[in-house]
Amino acid sequence: MSDEAEPSSSGFGTDAPGDVEDYISANEGEPSLPWDIFSHVFDLVKNGNQAFRENRFEEAINCYSRANNVKPCDPVILGNRCAAYIRISKFLRHIPASASEYRALNGLDPTTHAELALKDVEKLMNLRSNSEKAFILKTEALVLLERYDMARDVILSGLQVDPFSNPLRECFQNLERIQANFTGRRSHRKAERSDDFDCTLCLKLLYEPVTTPCGHSFCRSCLFQAMDRGNKCPLCRTVLFISPRTCAISVTLNDIIQKNFPEEFAERKLENDTMTNFGVDLMPLFVMDVVLPFQKFPLNIFEPRYRLMVRRIMEGNRRMGMVIIDSLTGSIADFACEVEITECEPFPDGRLYLEIESRRRFRIIRSWDQDGYRVAEIEWVHDIYPSEGSRERVDLQELTNNAAEYARLWIGRGKRAARQDRRRLERLLGMEAMMPSLQDPECFSFWLASLSNRRPNERLDLLRLRDTRERIQRGLIYLRAEEQGCQVQ
Repeated sequence: MSDEAEPSSSGFGTDAPGDVEDYISANEGEPSLPWDIFSHVFDLVKNGNQAFRENRFEEAINCYSRANNVKPCDPVILGNRCAAYIRISKFLRHIPASASEYRALNGLDPTTHAELALKDVEKLMNLRSNSEKAFILKTEALVLLERYDMARDVILSGLQVDPFSNPLRECFQNLERIQANFTGRRSHRKAERSDDFDCTLCLKLLYEPVTTPCGHSFCRSCLFQAMDRGNKCPLCRTVLFISPRTCAISVTLNDIIQKNFPEEFAERKLENDTMTNFGVDLMPLFVMDVVLPFQKFPLNIFEPRYRLMVRRIMEGNRRMGMVIIDSLTGSIADFACEVEITECEPFPDGRLYLEIESRRRFRIIRSWDQDGYRVAEIEWVHDIYPSEGSRERVDLQELTNNAAEYARLWIGRGKRAARQDRRRLERLLGMEAMMPSLQDPECFSFWLASLSNRRPNERLDLLRLRDTRERIQRGLIYLRAEEQGCQVQ
């Protein structure tokens, strides 16, 4: 982590919260420790301070934590570790989304680091209630957590202790500027309203709201788009027995929205009435690999930005896009696949274990950074089908039926060859269970192509392809090539 990479996040300057304290000089007058313990703590703090001054904050935190284990509640150790937490929180808040697409990040998210800093400084204030630095550190942590009123109270308390402290005065002036900017931004916004009137799927004001039997409300179009692949509530996963034809709009909720938020309702109505590019939606993106529809796989999430993204997804429709960096352009590919999180298991260290099922493909119209991860405006993509009843449609259905028969034989031979290989056998059984209806040749073509292991650029070509017949033929070629090369997985 270099100085150039660290911007000022809170308005207190890139050097705040200042330098760390050296252990020996700061602890003059403290009760003496046995020499071996003092020497060990001294070395740990010295190494931590050196790492801090060289912007290696994770290493500094590790040194301070080890020192704290040996000598708990030491004010110097707590203050130095708090400063390191604050610095790394600021650094992480300003890393662009593209940075970790080439070099993965791990560790805690910025908010967690700020919360840890606040815990340390609260202990520090119990030990040094009149410490100028403690007041500044606590203000820093609270600002990073956007608790501006509490930060103001802390700095005013510090000025009561030492009204002539220039650092505290400067800190107060900076805080005033931050609050003014924050208040100014809020004053230009429309009147705030409760999230209770937002659709958790599109994150906009509810339009034509539908309230499900389980008590959750969604935009009518959002709900039934989410139910295209299953009949469960997007939030609580309760099985729903409703259909677009029989489901009525919640008249009471709709009247409340129109009466209390007339301007926003008018915008939502205009947006709905003038929609010309039907199917365009917003999608958070996980930049990793190319996946095809009708695949199941596990995923470990450890980067802070993606942990944040997944937490938000789990509160909504549980869906995100899986995309790859195109090797030819060096930027994210233009085609990707929607995936649904079917299982999410958090671990004590903050990591998330996910079970994923891929759904539909889409084309990325444009993308941007949001809170450290990418979000894209997308357009759902479908194959171009021959007209119903035409000779080409009949031939396509016949090709689909023949390819399905070959795929069943291929899987059967693979299962017999994998009797002694449990993992390989389970994979084949999972593939067999995911086989879609033959009455949907497009979905079947993707399932067929996913049976064989293809390189990312080949899978990307399959996503871009809009000819179902050609995709089925390629899938058959891939299966035959793997069988002849004894590469059945």
